[in-house]
Amino acid sequence: MIRLYPCRKFCYLLVMLSCMSVGYAQDAARKILKKLPVGYPQALKERGIGGTVRLKVFIKPDGSVKDTEVLGGSAVLAESAQKSVIQWKFSPGNSETTMEVVVRFDPAAKTEN
Repeated sequence: MIRLYPCRKFCYLLVMLSCMSVGYAQDAARKILKKLPVGYPQALKERGIGGTVRLKVFIKPDGSVKDTEVLGGSAVLAESAQKSVIQWKFSPGNSETTMEVVVRFDPAAKTEN
């Protein structure tokens, strides 16, 4: 039976955590190449309803979006955020990655024509 001493356990934990952070750093390297404007539901905008939506975006190696998952934020605005972000294009990568995106809805912002 192998017995690990507390110091070794700590060292193994540090090595495992450092490996995990390297994988996360690759996610941040994907740049947004094409970002479509987010459709703001007119009824909500007129009523002054705004907020943010946090999405987990699953990006294919070619840079297209495979899927999105709502992590938090305004439930009434989540569908609009997902419909837009699913059409975004990211820089190509070596493998499928995930990225967290925050979409902000500001009723006071001017609309672009």
